[in-house]
Amino acid sequence: FSAGLGGADSVCVLPVTQALGLPDDFARRAARNTQLVLIEESNLGKVVDPAAGAGGFEALTAALCDHAWSEFQTIEKAGGLYAALQNGSFQSRAAEAKTARARNIARRRDAITGVSEFPNMHESAVKVLAPIRFAPPPVAKPIAFPPLTPSRDAEPFEALRGKARVLDLSGDCPKVFLASLGPISAFTARGTFAKNFFEAGGIEVLSNDGFEAIDALEEAYTRSGAPLACICSSDALYAERAADAAKALARAGAKHIYLAGRPGDLEQTLREAGVAEFIFVGSDVLSVLSNAFRHAE
Repeated sequence: FSAGLGGADSVCVLPVTQALGLPDDFARRAARNTQLVLIEESNLGKVVDPAAGAGGFEALTAALCDHAWSEFQTIEKAGGLYAALQNGSFQSRAAEAKTARARNIARRRDAITGVSEFPNMHESAVKVLAPIRFAPPPVAKPIAFPPLTPSRDAEPFEALRGKARVLDLSGDCPKVFLASLGPISAFTARGTFAKNFFEAGGIEVLSNDGFEAIDALEEAYTRSGAPLACICSSDALYAERAADAAKALARAGAKHIYLAGRPGDLEQTLREAGVAEFIFVGSDVLSVLSNAFRHAE
């Protein structure tokens, strides 16, 4: 869609299973139809310049061109691309950019829809005609400089989802119980956030309609059998009930208790009550999810 708006002369949509192996008929058909839908149903092909008059597009395009030209100049100053590869300066800059992007992906500042945001825990298994063989191709002679290794942004989350699937087959996949306090209006926003947060790593979230009484919360958590718990509600209810909820969850045997949101002035009280970790926008999602598997053991 963006390429079409930008005036690309040719667009090739890869099948969604391209990263896993040889795409089957359905994946190839979906890739072809993506372009047909944009042309025939969205009518992108009937508009000469869809972004005309949009200053944002012009500014972003100009910034991209300026940055690209600066990169070319940096490479030429190093003696050209071959020299930049030989002395490792190009790989070093690429690694810095990759590290910065990976940090943003881990914290979901750069979101991947369907992976780090809005994951589908019950998605169908993917089929390919032949899986990719990951053995490296034979090299005729040693490479003269360190190679650039390709990677996909979603790989760290995919690894966690794969681990969860393996554990699920043996019945050991960790689950998180949402300790939702108060009415639905009080916990929906943070409950949805927590659900997306944990399910991005393949950890199943056990939701509910909320609890007014701490005893009912404790009883429901015990019945759930989940090793992990996450308290969700509004700031006002956190001040009133979060500490008592954490103590109840700890009594019921929760191995690790999370709270959705920043604790503010309540942090000391909540930690003393048993809250071990706080999840919020900007948290290192990959680190928290990786540790969640260990906490659930």
